[in-house]
Amino acid sequence: MKTTLRVLREAKKYWGHFSLALLALVISTFAGFYTPWALRELTSLATDGSAHFAAEALRIGLLLLLATALQAAGSSASGYLNHYAALHYVADLRGRLYRKLQHMSLRYFHKSRTGDLTGRVVNDTMDAEVLLAHVIPDFIVNILTFLGVGTLLVTINLKLALVSLITIPFLLGITIWQSVHVSPTWKENSKIRGELSGTVQDNLSGIKEIQIFNQQEQEEKKVENLSLRHSRAYLKASFFFETTYPLLAFVTALGTVIVVAYGGHLVGTGEVSIADIVGFVMYLSMFYAPVKSFSSLVERAGEATAGCRRVFEVIDDTPDVKEKKNSAILPRVKGEIQLRNLSFSYQEDMPILQNVNLTIQPGETVALVGTTGVGKSTIANLLNRFYDPQQGAVLIDGVDIRDVTLTSLRDNISMVLQDTFLFNGTVYDNIAYGWKEATREDVIAAAKAANAHDFIEKMEDGYDTEIGERGIRLSGGQKQRISIARAILRNSPILILDEATSALDTKTEQEIQAALDEIAKHRTTLVIAHRLSTIQSADKIIVLDGTGIAELGTHEELMAQKGIYARLNQAKAS
Repeated sequence: MKTTLRVLREAKKYWGHFSLALLALVISTFAGFYTPWALRELTSLATDGSAHFAAEALRIGLLLLLATALQAAGSSASGYLNHYAALHYVADLRGRLYRKLQHMSLRYFHKSRTGDLTGRVVNDTMDAEVLLAHVIPDFIVNILTFLGVGTLLVTINLKLALVSLITIPFLLGITIWQSVHVSPTWKENSKIRGELSGTVQDNLSGIKEIQIFNQQEQEEKKVENLSLRHSRAYLKASFFFETTYPLLAFVTALGTVIVVAYGGHLVGTGEVSIADIVGFVMYLSMFYAPVKSFSSLVERAGEATAGCRRVFEVIDDTPDVKEKKNSAILPRVKGEIQLRNLSFSYQEDMPILQNVNLTIQPGETVALVGTTGVGKSTIANLLNRFYDPQQGAVLIDGVDIRDVTLTSLRDNISMVLQDTFLFNGTVYDNIAYGWKEATREDVIAAAKAANAHDFIEKMEDGYDTEIGERGIRLSGGQKQRISIARAILRNSPILILDEATSALDTKTEQEIQAALDEIAKHRTTLVIAHRLSTIQSADKIIVLDGTGIAELGTHEELMAQKGIYARLNQAKAS
């Protein structure tokens, strides 16, 4: 109920549509009540031997035609309006959920599975449509039918109406017992469905690695096991419906038998007419229908609200990194970077950086070196505010980056990552991704600077060539050059190169390195590199050791110290 009420509150802008749909639903439901009444009247006319039977039958037939038309029109209008409002709400909800995901920190995505999040955005949001356009209208119809038909039964004959209530406690007991077990099972079903979706997503994304290591059989078994668990969870949820529905049918049939038997007795005593019995029995099937359908309605409601809760779990989650209220807009910066008493760890018992203090002047090129896992990429992540430090601060031009908007902060930073990500689209779209206002000439100039123009021109459609998902139609070096061109085009005052030339051959690397060196003259540049030969000309080289800064200086100064940096160079040389 809590989830349902929240969905209704959030769909407030569509209440006008839902109100019209409700009006149409009421008209349709009440119009459907006339059919048994018409047959009751016809039976009465026939048994009484009315002299005006033909005229009365025509009148009843015309009224029945009108009622049938109203029922059909009301049902159609109600269905369309409910679906219109529900699907528009789903679109709004999907947008909210996706916007929330876009602003979650990297830590959130590291602990979540892509397939599960995709399932919440695509599949679970549609459960709100089931709730708004199906479950709630059906519930209203059931209430109207139960109360309306109950009133008509009392109108026809009070004694028969009271007798028909004998089976109601049994019907309610069965449905309540079922509803208690349905919601938890549907929640478990949704959870396993998310795990299955996440596993399939992971496997399809890592199909190359699966085939390289011949893990197809293992991954097939994993998917089969999850699929079997999902089937069992779904079967468990369905069990309560499949086992109780025949029992409900039997109890309602028993109620009809009791009414017919007792009604026959009343006909014999002259208390009711045959016409009343005919009408009553027809209304009785309508009267029991809401109680019988209550179980399936609860089942659908349980499944729908389980999906909605999974959506709201994400929407209600608090991001690790969030903007302050009234955050300032960071203008285009000069590029001074300060790390002040900075401490950070991904896990509490595993510190990466401890009490780090560092100042990088505007226009400097600073290299970060060290073995894997010592915090090189962590500094880049903190500078972009993908994470916040546990202690200390990161400042740009003297401004704490936590005091400015994330958009204005990241507008001042360009990154080229070792793990290049390209979007499904054209070469042109991927280069222009960082600056939508760029002209075609700007894009081509950036591609030339990244030594990518020549291979792009040789492709079948040049800059308009579709490169496939994650740039699958390109080599690793080609993807990296497009990524570099994208960063060059962005023209931000701070440039971060995280193993930017790792996928290139030596000749191409030298050509692009020369271009990057030229670009770096006009901006603050952080270079994360394992190839120490590429950073010997850096203004500063910072050696990290897993707790903080172990060494700092130029190439010549660090080699003279004969410390970690010198040993790393000797190891690379050997």
